[in-house]
Amino acid sequence: MANADDIREFLATRRARLSPEGAGLPAYGRTRRVPGLRREEVALLAGISVEYYTRLERGNARGVSDDVLESVSRALQLDEAEHAHLLDLVRTANSERPPRKPATPAQVRPSIRRLVDAMAGIPAFISNGRLDILYANPLLEALYSEQFRDPVRPVNSARFMFLDPRARAFFPDWETVMQDAVASLRGEAGRNPYDRPLSDLVGLLSTRSEAFRVAWARHDVRFHRSGTKRMHHPLVGDLTLWYERLELPADPGLALVSYSAEPGSPSEAALGELAKWGSTRDRLMAAGPGT
Repeated sequence: MANADDIREFLATRRARLSPEGAGLPAYGRTRRVPGLRREEVALLAGISVEYYTRLERGNARGVSDDVLESVSRALQLDEAEHAHLLDLVRTANSERPPRKPATPAQVRPSIRRLVDAMAGIPAFISNGRLDILYANPLLEALYSEQFRDPVRPVNSARFMFLDPRARAFFPDWETVMQDAVASLRGEAGRNPYDRPLSDLVGLLSTRSEAFRVAWARHDVRFHRSGTKRMHHPLVGDLTLWYERLELPADPGLALVSYSAEPGSPSEAALGELAKWGSTRDRLMAAGPGT
């Protein structure tokens, strides 16, 4: 993950999506051969010289101040996630050595496990920025039974999304969910550019999935904090669930993710059926073969 290339490609893709009209600029002038704003237009909007902006977009971010980055973000109409990503990329470019960040815990603390287990009525799990599922309660394992069929541990949602053909049936809105997953991984790569397991995951998905390669090249980033997600479970059918992703401040890099259904909805009834199925499955597994 070459940092100068990441800066160049991120800024170039953000510039390409803006029209002069959308940026509040007149559209007259010579014919445009490529979509989006020109570098000189971004520089004008940001209040900096064309040479300075060109140097930044070419990946030379040495000494670029936060004020300049704020101006560039406004000029390119970056949202909160995109602005944070740009700051992460530039911080890495200005570091003399790999930044020392707290290592993401590989294990989930017992107190957090107890909390997840106590959320028995809703699917819940602990995830890291690589989209590994590090710990899950039984209802989540039942809901994500297709993912948990993968023998590789930890279960990884991006690996399921791109390498398992069942993912497209499980997520009716696969295209949207896929783009959210890639945007989440792209943001994580900006925060932790020297994370070897993340680099290995990106390399694996890039090698084996054309859809991932195309989405990764867009350099989209976004925060994946809350919303709704549709799923089609092979046992209970369609579900529409609300998800919440809560960062764990005492465990940097980890988050608690939960799903819930509208009270009285078919999705709530489906979760109830999944809970019964999961409980029966667990009892059979505990009893052993021959039962």
